[in-house]
Amino acid sequence: MTSTQASDVGVDVAEKTEMYRRMRLIRQFEDRASRLYRTNQIPGFLHLSIGQEATAVGACWPLDDRDVITSTHRGHGHCIAKGLDVTGMFAELMGRRTGTCQGRGGSMHIADPRKGIFGANGIVAAGLPIATGAGAAAQLRDRGGVVLAFFGDGAVAQGMFHEAVNLAAVWQLPIIFCCENNHYAEFSAAKDQHRATLADRARGYGIHYTHVDGNDVLAVAETTTELVRDLRRGGGPVLLEAETYRWHGHYEGDPERYREPEELEEWKTRDPLTLLASHLEAGRVSEIDREVDAVIDEAVTEAQAAEEPAPETLYHFVGVPREPVPEPPEPDGEIFRTMDAVHEALDHELAADEDVFLAGIDVAAGGNVFGLMRGLAEKYPGRVRDTPISESAIVGAAVGAAMAGLRPVVELMYFDFLGVCLDQLMNQAAKLRFMTGGAVSLPLVVRTQFGAGKSSGSQHSQSLEALLAHIPGLTVVMPSTPADTYGLLRSAIRDPNPVVFVENRLLYGRKGPRPRPGHLVPLGRAAVRREGTDVTLVSYSKVIHDCLAVAEDLAREGISVEVIDLRTIAPLDTQTVLRSLAKTNRLVVAHQAVESFGVGSELAAVAAEHGFWTLDAPVVRVGAARTPAPYAPSLERAWLPDRDRIATAVRKSVLG
Repeated sequence: MTSTQASDVGVDVAEKTEMYRRMRLIRQFEDRASRLYRTNQIPGFLHLSIGQEATAVGACWPLDDRDVITSTHRGHGHCIAKGLDVTGMFAELMGRRTGTCQGRGGSMHIADPRKGIFGANGIVAAGLPIATGAGAAAQLRDRGGVVLAFFGDGAVAQGMFHEAVNLAAVWQLPIIFCCENNHYAEFSAAKDQHRATLADRARGYGIHYTHVDGNDVLAVAETTTELVRDLRRGGGPVLLEAETYRWHGHYEGDPERYREPEELEEWKTRDPLTLLASHLEAGRVSEIDREVDAVIDEAVTEAQAAEEPAPETLYHFVGVPREPVPEPPEPDGEIFRTMDAVHEALDHELAADEDVFLAGIDVAAGGNVFGLMRGLAEKYPGRVRDTPISESAIVGAAVGAAMAGLRPVVELMYFDFLGVCLDQLMNQAAKLRFMTGGAVSLPLVVRTQFGAGKSSGSQHSQSLEALLAHIPGLTVVMPSTPADTYGLLRSAIRDPNPVVFVENRLLYGRKGPRPRPGHLVPLGRAAVRREGTDVTLVSYSKVIHDCLAVAEDLAREGISVEVIDLRTIAPLDTQTVLRSLAKTNRLVVAHQAVESFGVGSELAAVAAEHGFWTLDAPVVRVGAARTPAPYAPSLERAWLPDRDRIATAVRKSVLG
């Protein structure tokens, strides 16, 4: 453990002057934002960092364009210290089109990834896993880039803190985890939240710890300059604790009944700006104050004059528009398996693009639990990485790496584990392009697998695609054939949007013809697997094969079934379904997921809204029963949709 105090060594007057100017800019920005909030000119939540300016400026002092910061809901100061324009920031807080994020982010989500500012974040500790991905990108590129991950003392209680710091230690990433310890987590004193010190935690992770007076900008700058120098030379992660204090409440409007006024007044005697001003000439300080006040006045005036985003731009930045991909010819090569398709697709993209890398639990050491990636770690050293069992860190690392310009493919071992890392998918991957006003794309793939039918039980059998399909910004893919698995996975890796690629483990051994070189399958487009005239039967993943078998059997009864394989769940190819419905006038949807609130429900709504006048019978859905997945084979058979249930549903639709 080391603790740094203020020193004038190596800091000239020009540097001190610039440090003061930056701190004064943060102070005045926050003060003006507080007043604008009170007059209802800032519509959303507002968390201010008045009193913490020295930590922001000092920590960012040695950073350059190679470097990345991740921030917190109290992130204005960090953004300004890293060089963000205050005019755009004020406009963003006011929800204006000229805002940093075009009015899509607001105070808690302000970011500019183009400047290495990967975002303030409304979820406590959520920036820390993202920092590991940015750190991995810096490590792989080997240009000396470092990551500075800000977090508050309250974030230490989050599992994402543990997962991120542990992963950074295991991978030896160039990250400074900077705790702004302002002694309060929302309304609770730090002493009531934790029993272990950060120094003890650092020892537990096997990383270095440093303490600094967070109100002394010279001490913070000196400390971080040394740490950054070490990281640029190949050093591993460090935990930096900067003790400081916020003068305002947790949020604007906070009644602040949880702390004594005397405590605040005591901390104000250690005002970071006053401490540094004592090292400068009084006349120069006054001059800087006037200059900064003028900058703030002009920025506010310009932001107030800006227009709001036009309502017709509502759908902008949800995702990156896709380049059209033609439907490939039917595969006609030698027979291979779905598991071979996964391996070959990953191998192809790793070879084709140095920005592609794989990470997940045991993906390097064992090629994953099914051996799908066996041999890739040796073939692509450093680009196929094992992780701890830390799903939030795994997916968060993918988010950060994608923001840094890589194309990560990470593995979530079982679809059921989605709940462990949902924040990083739902609140980060899916939303960051939108919340940054299109400033970033997130070309990442989360591979996972599911498959009921082998007594895997309630926590290893779930088909949760409808949950993800409900989240704008995510693409969800569920292939059914070896060739489609190969072509869709390659398309997913090349796509500029976050894709969840869901394989059925019971299809890994399924065989089919190998596609030709260059085989890519378009995302968001269904395939008609069998032509028919009497009824449209829609499915995806493993159940499509049951549907094809049912169609074959029913043909002998004189019922002509058209079978559609969705392939992509979100975005949903409703046009192919509606075209088929216009021909057959009947619709049945079958899937392994629980029937209610599933993909079948959405297609039924689409048919009722857009295909009502072509319907000659009610839409029929077939899915799993509304219970958790059973373990006992007899119960699991009763729970799952099977060919008999699908055939009965089709007969009901056609025959009544």
